Amino acid sequence: MKNLVLETTAPFQGLPELVAYDEGLFEKEGLLVEWADREAGVEKKTEIDITSPKGVNPFASHGRLFEQGKADMYNACEWGNYCRVQETGVKSRQLGRRAIVTYAALVVPPDSPVYTAQQLANRTIGVPFYFGTHYIALHLLEGFLPRDMIKLCQAPNGSRVRLASMLKGEVEATTLTEPHITLAEKKGCRPICSAFFHGTEVASDRVDAETYAAFNRAVREAVRRINANKRAYLHYFIDYHAKNDPEIAALTIDDLRESRVVVCDPAPIPLDEMQRTFDWLKSWGMLEATASPFDLVNLAVQTEAHFRTAAARP
Repeated sequence: MKNLVLETTAPFQGLPELVAYDEGLFEKEGLLVEWADREAGVEKKTEIDITSPKGVNPFASHGRLFEQGKADMYNACEWGNYCRVQETGVKSRQLGRRAIVTYAALVVPPDSPVYTAQQLANRTIGVPFYFGTHYIALHLLEGFLPRDMIKLCQAPNGSRVRLASMLKGEVEATTLTEPHITLAEKKGCRPICSAFFHGTEVASDRVDAETYAAFNRAVREAVRRINANKRAYLHYFIDYHAKNDPEIAALTIDDLRESRVVVCDPAPIPLDEMQRTFDWLKSWGMLEATASPFDLVNLAVQTEAHFRTAAARP
């Protein structure tokens, strides 16, 4: 058995990995997976005076333990991982796309005068910089507003604390993931727009092609099981948070929408999409120190690992 330490992952960004762990699929592939708690000791507060990711630590949560040598791999949104890999101190590289395609929504409180994305012009939107719910806000809003009318500020990672911040009036809107979109709707909040987004796996050189292929085979089987009966796995979105959140614990799987859970086989990052993602991040003033997206992905390991994974398909 080969040990593999992963940073902890919530269902909205890592459901297949959690299922693979719980159902013994990693062990079947010869991997002994351990979890390192990336959230331990992370400060959670809204800072409305921080309006740009410039100067914000990209390793405030995702990649924090990895950069300290306490984890071998983590997953997070694809946009943020490009930026983290640029700043890595331990030669991390992306190896491919994770299996879950995350659903997120831009939400306003019940008493908000905002009903359309266009009406969010110059309103304070709380996002966690370098996380998927930061970048998805930009993608969603730039189709409706000039960029200079999109006003973001730093809000904590973790949808629960951002929802609380918005309901306290610290921000006028925020981005959420499940199950907190469902909770927000129960509280009368309005989703203004929503979308799915990809994430990627980031690993150190301790994760070779053989190890990553074994990881992906286990995840691929979890994807098959989830897609065969999504309803049977909706409880993960409640159980993960229930111990510390009675409002989430009070939700039932009937409250959740299966259509918001999308999983597919892990795969290489398509080269054309890789370039477009890189160019888009550059257009927002990020990745200034990187000349090519190929500097941020281990193409050799990605190619060989996914070839091995595909070759094992029954």
